[in-house]
Amino acid sequence: MKKLFTLLAIAVFGFANAQAYKGKGDIKGQVGWNIQSHGNGINVSADFGIGENMSYGFVASYLLSVTEVDGVKPTFGDRADAKVRFNANLGNVFGLDKNIDIYPGLNLGTRNFGAHLGFRYFFTDGFGIYTEAGVPLARYDSNVQGFDKYNNQFVFQIGASFNL
Repeated sequence: MKKLFTLLAIAVFGFANAQAYKGKGDIKGQVGWNIQSHGNGINVSADFGIGENMSYGFVASYLLSVTEVDGVKPTFGDRADAKVRFNANLGNVFGLDKNIDIYPGLNLGTRNFGAHLGFRYFFTDGFGIYTEAGVPLARYDSNVQGFDKYNNQFVFQIGASFNL
């Protein structure tokens, strides 16, 4: 088992030759698995570099597997969410390897105003992995009930990241 882990680590980190965030003009696309309470789904996002350490982007998520509320199935609108976001790309600020980016940010969506913290690691110039966690800071409705809880809670994502 130790040999397998060592071989896998060498294969993953030994051939890394990419840059996680290049600055102005950089475009990243991400596709991932959305994990949260009462449902799981898919997440698609795009980020566009506007400065050395800043980017903006768009996020869309859709819950595929959800828990029914009082025997009622959620509609498409209950499962879907869309957001615009702003990131501070801090990999080079912290002096991290060029393959790594850490990006805290804020997002404004159809359900809430929130914050997220993400991490990207690129294996090649075109492909990497990412993980991201998000929380709502302010909900549009202070009395969140029923299906509104789906998109107003802590969310964890993991998936693939691409240079576009």
